[in-house]
Amino acid sequence: MKWHQLILAFIAAICMMFAGNALAQTDININDTNLIRFGGSITVPENQTVENAIAFGGNVTVSSSAKVLDTAIAFGGDVILKEGAQVEGDAYSFGGKIVQEPGAVVRGEKATFSDRHGMMYGSGRNRSSFFAEYFFSAIFRISIAIVATILGLIILQTSPPFLPKLATELRQHSGLTALWGIGAIVCFIFAIVFLAITLIGIPLIPLLSLMLVITALVGSLGVALFLGQWVFRKREGSLQQQFLVGLAIVTALTLIPFFGGLVVFLINLFGLGVILLWKFGTERPEIVME
Repeated sequence: MKWHQLILAFIAAICMMFAGNALAQTDININDTNLIRFGGSITVPENQTVENAIAFGGNVTVSSSAKVLDTAIAFGGDVILKEGAQVEGDAYSFGGKIVQEPGAVVRGEKATFSDRHGMMYGSGRNRSSFFAEYFFSAIFRISIAIVATILGLIILQTSPPFLPKLATELRQHSGLTALWGIGAIVCFIFAIVFLAITLIGIPLIPLLSLMLVITALVGSLGVALFLGQWVFRKREGSLQQQFLVGLAIVTALTLIPFFGGLVVFLINLFGLGVILLWKFGTERPEIVME
C-alpha cells in the first residue's frame, strides 16, 4: 500500500472539513434574495423579505415581520418562525422541528424529517442528555453494522469479485479514492443548493440523499474488506472472515465518543470515492485475493 497517498488523502479530508468551517463563517446571499449558510444557523432579519432561507447544519430563524417568499429549509436544525413571521411557500426541517410562535404563518407545506439517533442537536446539553444521545447513537450505528454485515455477506456470496475489486482499488489508489470522495461530497452540496432554491427540485432532495447514503454504504463494505485484508496480510483467512473482522474494527472505531464522528466521515468519504473510482476510473485494478 502507498502510505504517502493515504496520508495525503487524510490531509485533504481534514482540509475539506476546515474549508467547511470557513464557509460557515459567512452567509451566501444570491442576488440579495437567497440566504444560504453551510455549517451554521441563519437568520432573516426583521422586516426583510427573501426568496429562500437555507441552513446546512443549523437553524433557520425568520424574525418578526420578516418574510420568506419560497422556502425555509434547515438540514440538521430547526425552522423557527418568530411572532408575525411569514413563509409564503414551504418549510422543511431535516433532523429538527418547525417552531411557530403566535402569529407566524406557513402558507405552503410543512414537513420534518427527524433523526433522533444522531448527534446533530448542538452542544448545550447536560451530561445525562449526552449519555442518552450517545446510547441511541451507538444503537443506531450497531444496527447499521448489522445491516452492513448481512448485505456484505450476500454480496460476497452472489458476486464474489465485487468487494475485492473495491478493496484493491483502495489499496492501489488510496489518494485518488479520497479525491473522488471529496468531489462527490462537493457535487452533492451544490446539487442540494440548486434543488433547494427551486420549488420543483425540493422533492428530489430526499431521493438524492438516499442515493448518496446507499452508495456510501456499499462502498464502505469495500473499505471494511480492505481493513480485514490488512489484518490478515500475514495469515490465511477467507473473504468472509476478512470482511467481518474489518467491519468489526470499523464499528468499534465509530463507537468511540467524539472521535467516532470523524471515523464515520472518513469511512463514508472513502466508500463514496472507491465506488466512483471503480465505476468511472480509467485504470482497472489488479485484484489481490488475500
